[in-house]
Amino acid sequence: MNQATTHAHSAANTNNAATPQAPRVNRAERRLHNLFGWCLLAPSLILLTLFAFYPMLATLWASFHSRGTARRPSVFNGIENYRDLLSDPTFWQVAGNNLLYAGVTVPVSIALALSMALWANARIGGRGLVRTAFFTPTMLPMIAAANLWLFFYTPGLGLLDHFTALFGIGPTNWLGQPGTALWSVMAVTIWKESGFFMIFYLAALQAIPPDLREAARIEGAGRWAYTRRVVLPLLMPTTLFVLINALINSVRLIDHLFILTKGGPDNASKLILYWIWEMAFAYLDQAGAAVMTVLVLVALGLVAALQFMFFDRRIHYR
Repeated sequence: MNQATTHAHSAANTNNAATPQAPRVNRAERRLHNLFGWCLLAPSLILLTLFAFYPMLATLWASFHSRGTARRPSVFNGIENYRDLLSDPTFWQVAGNNLLYAGVTVPVSIALALSMALWANARIGGRGLVRTAFFTPTMLPMIAAANLWLFFYTPGLGLLDHFTALFGIGPTNWLGQPGTALWSVMAVTIWKESGFFMIFYLAALQAIPPDLREAARIEGAGRWAYTRRVVLPLLMPTTLFVLINALINSVRLIDHLFILTKGGPDNASKLILYWIWEMAFAYLDQAGAAVMTVLVLVALGLVAALQFMFFDRRIHYR
């Protein structure tokens, strides 16, 4: 029995010796792999640091300092700049303008983009011409589009006044009245952004399997029922993507205002980004511009967090 046990142990040791062991990665090779990975990440990290992280931290630091001059350098004053900004009536007027601007342009642009995408995706003659017509405003530069609409809004000579004259309405200074200036800027934004958002909806519509339409027809569903119960739920991820982009665009409009209204009359059409530029470069109030920038970044961060924590988990069609 002892001899059998001895032979068994010998055979096991022989098998273990014959089995190849996994090569051990030494510390030098592991460090080399880590160094190679950091070298691949270095260009992106450098660019993000120079153009994103450092400006963000510098803006946050500047928002806690007073307005400096050549004779009197800036000093740390805590949240005093935030108190001054929140007590400024112009801030609330500009914030109200931007909320109204976003509340009108975002849903209207999305609704028009979806309608145009459904039309451009339908089996109609001249679909290529329709798509080109819808997308043409997007290809125009911001300044060119603003100058085009500036001609439309010219009192007495513009196309809009010629149209309203057919109904007996006299010339109107669309960009020079507080009641119409912001709405005129909204019209330009909706006209320009709807075609851009249409492209995303059109791509999403073309990605829907045609078998779903055939199945809906077999079940007796009409066009409206198929659109409401199948197409729109499948387009919800695209809608969320377009919504976030539209919200971001609503706080970074500045080109149109330079050409059309310059924020007037009496701040009636002034929006957040234009006011930040005005404070920083026209009034040389770097601290006030930094405070406003920080508040905008916080608001956009909250919107992004809301997207990933709430909407992104509930919109996907299952």
